[in-house]
Parts: sequence; C-alpha cells; structure tokens
Amino acid sequence: MVGERYVPTKKELEEALIKRHSLSVQEKIAKGRVAIAGLGGLGSNIAMMLARLGVGELFLVDFDQVDLSNLNRQCYGVRHLGVKKTEALQAQIKEVNPYVQIKTKTIRVTEENAVELFLEYPIVCEAFDQAENKAMLVNTILQHCPNIKIVSGSGMGGYGSSNEIGTKKVMNNFYICGDLVSGIEKNYGLMAPRVQLCASHQANMILRLLLGIEEE
Repeated sequence: MVGERYVPTKKELEEALIKRHSLSVQEKIAKGRVAIAGLGGLGSNIAMMLARLGVGELFLVDFDQVDLSNLNRQCYGVRHLGVKKTEALQAQIKEVNPYVQIKTKTIRVTEENAVELFLEYPIVCEAFDQAENKAMLVNTILQHCPNIKIVSGSGMGGYGSSNEIGTKKVMNNFYICGDLVSGIEKNYGLMAPRVQLCASHQANMILRLLLGIEEE
C-alpha cells in the first residue's frame, strides 16, 4: 500500500533470485562466505554487488569513517558522513537484502592481525587504497593461508579506456583486477567509473570462484 514499507520475506527474495539466476547457481551463491578488507571505492561497491547476488555471508572490515572526499566514488551518501564505514555499509546492504548474514570489524588490518581476521573465510577480497597495504595483505594471506583465494585490485585511476581494466590469475589462489598501471597522481585521481569497473571485475571474479570457475 502507498505509504507503507513493503519488506519481502526471505522466501520471496530467494525465489526472485532463483528466477533470475537459476536454482543450481543460486544454491552455490547462497552458501558463499566472503571477507572484504577495505570498504572504500572498491570494497563498498563490491559488497553491494555481492549482496544483490544473495551471497550468504559477508565479513566487512575497515577502520575508517565516511568523509566528504569519499562521496565521489564510494557507496555512501551525505547522510553517512561521520559514520563508521562498517556501520554505514551494513545498513545499506540491509536495504537491498535484509537476509544476508553480515559480520563487521572496525579495525585497521595489519600484518599481525590479518591471518586471525580472515582465516575462516575461503575468499578474501583485497580492496585497499594504498599499494603497501595491498601488498601486505596479499603476501600475508598467500604465505600463511594456502587454502584462501584472494581477489585484489590494482590500477584503476583516472579516465583511461574501460577496455584496459581486466582480470588476471597471477598464481594459484591469487587473482588481480584492474589495468595494473594507473595510480593516484596529480590531476589523475580516483573517479567513480573506472573504480567501479574494477570493483565489478572483482565482484565477478568472486562470483566465478563461488561457482567453482577459475581463470586459466
């Protein structure tokens, strides 16, 4: 009815997803458990895409709050300014799919705590801004967690060709998305279109891994 908020039941939402994705595919997606490290331009958009797919569980990790500089590319609005990214993103996901199981941790990921944070998750999405943090998480996971698959992003700055953004299997359990070149430079910063292109590549690679498909 007009003026009343309609919230679909879990069964209704599941049936809608099955209708779009097929039963065999949706059963695999619903069993998925994914950790996302960093909830900025990459991570916030990746999380929303995975929630729309109906991924069963998301673990959202970030230490930061939403500020004005985030609004040009991240999945937040003015109402989220000053709010912890973990809290703001969890609330938005619940608007899209209230039945996704969400766990959050408001903490800075370090070499010392990364294994403990992500050990229980078969897929970890690296979505940091800084190259040194990206390298730290990827190297730590590959060295200490041989059964975890990690999907990383590198090279999405500026307004270069969309066709330069891609997905590559670097080695066993390690996938990287982006153009591997475009960084944050003067007058060539991070902008929504290419950042979200890279986020889409990461989300799609995670989907493929949930379905048992791996890049060659």
